[in-house]
Amino acid sequence: MNQSLSTRRNQVAEWFRSLQEHICKELEAEDTVGKFHEDRWERPGGGGGHTRILKGGKVIEKGGVNFSAVYGTPPESTVLHAGLDPATVKEFFATGVSIVLHPSNPLVPIIHMNVRYFDLGESDWWFGGGIDLTPHYVKPEDARFFHTQMKAACDRHDPMYYSTFKQWADDYFFITHRNETRGIGGIFFDYLKATDGFSFDDRFAFVKSVGESFAPTYRELMRRNKEANYHDDHKKWQLLRRGRYVEFNLIYDRGTKFGLESNGRTESILMSLPAHADWEYDYRPAAGSPEEYTWSMLRKGVDWINEG
Repeated sequence: MNQSLSTRRNQVAEWFRSLQEHICKELEAEDTVGKFHEDRWERPGGGGGHTRILKGGKVIEKGGVNFSAVYGTPPESTVLHAGLDPATVKEFFATGVSIVLHPSNPLVPIIHMNVRYFDLGESDWWFGGGIDLTPHYVKPEDARFFHTQMKAACDRHDPMYYSTFKQWADDYFFITHRNETRGIGGIFFDYLKATDGFSFDDRFAFVKSVGESFAPTYRELMRRNKEANYHDDHKKWQLLRRGRYVEFNLIYDRGTKFGLESNGRTESILMSLPAHADWEYDYRPAAGSPEEYTWSMLRKGVDWINEG
């Protein structure tokens, strides 16, 4: 391995590790009760990570903030997806931070972030990730705030990023067999390389802006909703929406698939699943209810900043 590749890997991995530390401290400060417990692990094929889990907090019922840096022989499917010949690619390196937070109060939204770097040795490298929000109850003012924050992180680097990556999120976070989006989307991007006039440093700076936007954005959403009163019907709906979250993560999520295919640590890969979820046969929300409104908004193409 040449020095520039080794330096790049170390630079990115160290920043992701510091991001995990920062976000955990910010979430503990907002929750006020819950504390993250760290589980360090090693991957048999090379590398490892730090999984941090918070359970039973005042706001967060179950949440995970996972850092990993793994390497070894790449899954053939990953090499083919990158448009390369598996016979010529002998190694991969992947590092990043992945977060999913499931709140106890149904009026606080679920949030997910993943920021990652991937390379296939000297053959190719790219960044990917994004942040998306899954409210159990869609609130236009919260949706507007969230998307405004995502747009601000994008606009610091390219005026086309937000519209492009918002559309990508709408398409990616879509539960095809339900014909509904997982939530209100956000931004999603992948295969960001040194193309179209962007350098490695340009792409890395953008990923840093996305990662740094997470804590202030979610802390504000927690503050707005964590003291809101709720009742049994809210909890029932929350469990059903969590069920949809499970369906997406187990059927469509790329990170879950890659982690399992690359012999990653199962407990860390599946940290995204809620502690409790439910499914009800052919459930239909009552006409005119908040649940029906939320259901009606789970679709692609909503301009949350100007129309939401």
